[in-house]
Amino acid sequence: MNEYSLQKEWKGKTIRFMTAQTISLFGSSLVQYAIIWYITLSTSSGMMMTISTACGFVPQILISLFAGVWIDRYDRKHMCMLSDAVIAVSTFILALLFLSGYRSVWLLFLVLLIRSAGTGIQTPAVNALIPQLVPAEHLMKINGINSTINSLMMFLSPAVSGAILSVTSIEAAFFLDVITAAIGIGIMFTIAVPPLRSKDEQGSQVKESVIQEMRYGFRYLKDQRFIRNLLVFQITVLILISPSAFLTPLMVSRTFGAQVWRLTFSEMTFSAGAAAGGLLIAAWGGFRSRMRTTVLAGFLYGILMIGLGVSPVYPAYLICNFLIGVTMPCYNAPINVLIQEKADPAMHGRIFSFMQITNACALPFGMLVFGPLADVTRIQNLLIFGGTAVLCCTLYTGKKIA
Repeated sequence: MNEYSLQKEWKGKTIRFMTAQTISLFGSSLVQYAIIWYITLSTSSGMMMTISTACGFVPQILISLFAGVWIDRYDRKHMCMLSDAVIAVSTFILALLFLSGYRSVWLLFLVLLIRSAGTGIQTPAVNALIPQLVPAEHLMKINGINSTINSLMMFLSPAVSGAILSVTSIEAAFFLDVITAAIGIGIMFTIAVPPLRSKDEQGSQVKESVIQEMRYGFRYLKDQRFIRNLLVFQITVLILISPSAFLTPLMVSRTFGAQVWRLTFSEMTFSAGAAAGGLLIAAWGGFRSRMRTTVLAGFLYGILMIGLGVSPVYPAYLICNFLIGVTMPCYNAPINVLIQEKADPAMHGRIFSFMQITNACALPFGMLVFGPLADVTRIQNLLIFGGTAVLCCTLYTGKKIA
């Protein structure tokens, strides 16, 4: 097969894969917003919102420990399809129950638990599958495009979900998710991906228990100093940026006004910036040193986080918020590529699951620290402190890799 045919083959597979993920993600995002808004409007309870948030985080953390082993042990394409199918089936059953008159909020919590567990499998599976489809020299571009797609879904889903709920019932959103999942799974069936199996020295398939393979994953992480330090850097930065991730809507309402349009613009500018950042990193490709690109993006994020805290007027806040969105793909995409390049391909599932656990734990933990402080000090102070700490963290890391 000549070079042109090889390029055409991997590009065709990647386009189908990204299309399948985009369609599936769109339906999932619609339902996620629809469920949260339904709980908010029907209960007006802070406790219920807390429970729904826990349902979205806790299963991801718990199942990710096992998901990494499954992703490395079994066909990663099939793991993506299976997680999508389980989420779709649970949503379909929920739709039927709602149509039958069983509209308990606890059913929504149950489905949120299932959806979160599915995400805990699907996200690391997608990241682990990309290097099997994409040549190493194109990983940054594809990860950037993937980041752009995710950001566009964040940008469009709230508006589309709101439009659906304003003209029809929540059941319509449920069925739309089932349809998009079916289309995504159907497209995935057309992609031929050689399964990546772990083998011993004799070439026979390893038959260790999940716990044993999980322990091997921890030992591998312990031995891989660079990847281990990368995860420590990631969790530190995520904890420090949690005020900008969760407390900015409260700051906007307290400082600039409690109008809904202000909160909406805040969300939209960040998502638009993230989409632009994904396109930027896809076109630019970053520095030769992946880590240098991440450090620079983190440094700029720290400056812009301080900018959020000192913004005197709402338009200045929106500009900083948009630019923060731009830095996010430039920070995250190189980290994904570093893992895809440096980790043993047979360990990608476990390493990306560790990353999933890091992401799922860091921001909520940061809120446990900064959330209560928001009631005793100005949020602007927390943003300035967090941004300064991110600057120090990235400067320290930058000196180490220089």
